[in-house]
Amino acid sequence: MPEGRERVTAEPARVPPGVDTGKANIARVYDYWLGGSNNFQADRDLARALIAVEPNVRAIARANRAFLGRAVRFMAAEGVRQFLDIGSGIPAGQNVHEVAGQAAPGTHVVYADADDVAVAHSRLLLQGQPDAAVVHADLREPGTILSDPQTRRLIDFTQPVGLLLMAVLHFIPDADDPWRHVATLRNHLAPGSYLGLSHITTARTARLGQAFETVYNSNTAGRVVIRDRAAIARFFDGFTLVDPGLVYIPQWRPNSPTPDDPSSFWGLAGAGRLGPSPG
Repeated sequence: MPEGRERVTAEPARVPPGVDTGKANIARVYDYWLGGSNNFQADRDLARALIAVEPNVRAIARANRAFLGRAVRFMAAEGVRQFLDIGSGIPAGQNVHEVAGQAAPGTHVVYADADDVAVAHSRLLLQGQPDAAVVHADLREPGTILSDPQTRRLIDFTQPVGLLLMAVLHFIPDADDPWRHVATLRNHLAPGSYLGLSHITTARTARLGQAFETVYNSNTAGRVVIRDRAAIARFFDGFTLVDPGLVYIPQWRPNSPTPDDPSSFWGLAGAGRLGPSPG
């Protein structure tokens, strides 16, 4: 969608019961950045406020989405035939089940998200898709995700799984110990499974990062946490990072030339294999 143009849809027709559209939600803010229409005025206001802080934020969102596709294709090429995508957000095209299905038809995919709108739209998208389902749960509830009937139907944890945590861990504060939740998920995975994640890292300047945190944290019920490389690398405990390691998002196995300043994309991205790398 061209910059400055928005798709306008009558909001009441697409509001799940109980959703407070007056409060911004990051899943819907992200949808706006990607040019989607599943967002409300509060989401658009916050999205624009964050663009004012970091004009590159739309490109960052697109780069993160592209990394998701590359990570899924890589894992599928390594033989992974089931994926668990937590913090999956609102469907935005080239979703995991579509990318994985192109690489290996019959691949099973479970999405999980805490946002009512994201889950409602995911369920609409997945109607008639026997190999994919969505679970309404938060990353801080790994037991709920793992024990959900849809997860149990589609994911065989005795076989390798592609665990995807894309741009979600930076919304869990240190006080909630996101490393513990990732470890809980890791402990349910079979050897040969993979973890793929992206995470906002220390910004180009401390002042810019603080401004981004302030605008986001003052406009939502949640919080964003910008972590350094060492804190992000800890999420890969128990995994062996694959080449090129933990790098800026555009640098992870790119299929096009990388930007001159990859640090301007803020986020680090990586994938790791559970257990030693083969060979």
